[in-house]
Parts: sequence; structure tokens; C-alpha cells
Amino acid sequence: MQIVPFPHPALRRQSVDVARIDDTLRAIVRSMFDLMYEARGIGLAANQVGLPIRLFVINPSGEKDNPEEELVFINPVIQKRKGQVVGEEGCLSLPGLYGDVVRSKEIVVEAFDLDGQGFRVKLDDLPARVVQHEADHLDGVLFIDRVDDLTRAELNAKLNEMTSAYRQEQSAGRFPGDEELARELDRMASGGMLAAPTA
Repeated sequence: MQIVPFPHPALRRQSVDVARIDDTLRAIVRSMFDLMYEARGIGLAANQVGLPIRLFVINPSGEKDNPEEELVFINPVIQKRKGQVVGEEGCLSLPGLYGDVVRSKEIVVEAFDLDGQGFRVKLDDLPARVVQHEADHLDGVLFIDRVDDLTRAELNAKLNEMTSAYRQEQSAGRFPGDEELARELDRMASGGMLAAPTA
């Protein structure tokens, strides 16, 4: 498992609901946390590791030594939003890029945990921002889609460099072509690993 870079097609894909919570999914979650810490991140969505499922993990502290701050969101839905605040964001799939994004200051989220239990949580400030950022990923939306036009124009040169580097990796055979990746994403999205939580 690895964090896929922009413009990998998984990053623009609408993810499907997780339909079964089992030991395989739990192992995926643990690997996602490990990758997130290794990359010095505070959140990671499943499609950032090439899995088109509605799942993300966060730890706003960014510290592996603070496991009590780890949260897993399976099939999350943001039910309520309140207020607005501007803050800088980046993305592990877009290393080195940052921009200011307007987000809701407070949110209420419903999701399932790794035991298949539904939960509802109210978040504000940084945890709320991280959840909104990761929830966007599940719909194929990146933070660069939410920055203002001036910032996007400033980022375009770097995005073009990333795209060129990615295409070179594909040409060298280190990444499959987009059509092959799309077929694999389709296969995973319709596969048996994805089942609805029974709780």
C-alpha cells in the first residue's frame, strides 16, 4: 500500500459505501494510519491509497504516540455545518502544495466505527477542517478545487509538473495506465470486500 500521487484517477473518483467490516478492512485501516504518520499527515482517505471506498482516518495531533486521538470514519455523512473559517490546507497526494480554504467552523458527522457501530460526533476547528477535507476526497474533490482563482493560478505550474512526472512514471511502467487503473477501481468498487455495516 502506498499514497497515490496527483493525478492518479482514484483521487477524482466518487467512492462507494463500505459494505463489510472485517479483519481485512481493519488491517487496511492500520496500514493507512502507519502511512499517514510516516508522511507526517493528520488525515488520509481510502482513495488516497487507491481504494475507492468511503473511509478515512484522522489524528489531528499527527502523533503516533497519541492513539487516543485516532478516529476512523466509515461511510461518513456530514449532517450539520455552522459558521465559516479560512485556513491553510495541504494534501499528502499533493506534496508541497498549500492554499487557504474556506470550511465550516463546526460540523456534526455520522459514521460507523471499526466495530460496525454507528456514532455521531460534533467537531470544531482543526478536527472539523480535517474531516471536511477527507470527506471531500471521498467525492473526488481536492483542496485545490476550493482555493480562490488567484491561488489556483499560482499552483497550476506545480500541478503541471506533478502531472508530467506522473505520466513519466506511467511510461516507465512504474504506474499502470489510466484505463487499466480505472478497470481496477471498477473491480474493487463492485467487489465483495465492500459490504454495509450490519449495525
